[in-house]
Amino acid sequence: MSEDIIKIKNLTKDYGQGRGIFDMNLSVQKNEVFGFIGTNGSGKTTTIRNLMGFIKPDNGKSSVNGLNSWEASATIMQNVSYVPGEIAFPSFATGTDFLKSQADYLGVKDFSYMNHIIELLQLDPTANLKRMSKGMKQKTAIVAALMGKKEILVLDEPTTGLDPLMRDSFLELIQEEKSQGHTIFMSSHIFEEIEQVCDKVAMIKDGHIINTLSLYDLRHPTEKHFIIEFADIEGKQIFLTHFNKIVLNESENSLEVRLPLGEINHLLFSVKDCHITNFQERHLSLQKYFMNTYKKEGHKYGEN
Repeated sequence: MSEDIIKIKNLTKDYGQGRGIFDMNLSVQKNEVFGFIGTNGSGKTTTIRNLMGFIKPDNGKSSVNGLNSWEASATIMQNVSYVPGEIAFPSFATGTDFLKSQADYLGVKDFSYMNHIIELLQLDPTANLKRMSKGMKQKTAIVAALMGKKEILVLDEPTTGLDPLMRDSFLELIQEEKSQGHTIFMSSHIFEEIEQVCDKVAMIKDGHIINTLSLYDLRHPTEKHFIIEFADIEGKQIFLTHFNKIVLNESENSLEVRLPLGEINHLLFSVKDCHITNFQERHLSLQKYFMNTYKKEGHKYGEN
């Protein structure tokens, strides 16, 4: 039986005027990379701050490794690598000074993993801590959190301020952490990075989880979508006499069709006598999936 490392049950923190999180339920299993995605202001940080025990919920509860978040916050902090959404460093002259202090606090004696992260993220820790750019501060916070090699990671928008190259390097780190058996809960508003590394994802909007999805199911669909464009309307009519599966969208000389994986040969047979100008598979991305979810529920993406 799978072990729930992070568990949130009926969690509510109501700030009034529709702000906060409401009746939230989710669980993250051991060695799972769980993505938590939504627009700015949707409730991601409020959820994580409840999870870490920084704020007390109005109703429900959350736990990390079986410990109640609010009652055992100090213990949870000792056992979780945490990157906050807003970085605020203590007063140290350089990044090196701060990282040495963090290593002492965590009891880190072997600095090989810390140096590996520094090299991968191309961080210059000798820079003045207060004068660092947003991206440099983010890199420093990531190094400070991950150097302890803890088995649970809670990351609130960890790629904020990172350029695309460094974002790829960070996602490589996440894959390394997963390969070591660690459990990762990571919030983001960037669909592509969640889709790249996560096993499961929950979508939050206006404080409510509107859907949870296995990324395996998204990457390995049981059905395929194809867009077919015909040279003329006669070709389309010939196709339709052979093809009796689901037609999603239709215009004068084009069709979008859906069919089970085992019936692709039937599709190819149906188009063989038609003069087609375009034939392509339509892949369903995570972003498109959730945009479709919003539409079904009467939501509009990006609406606050």
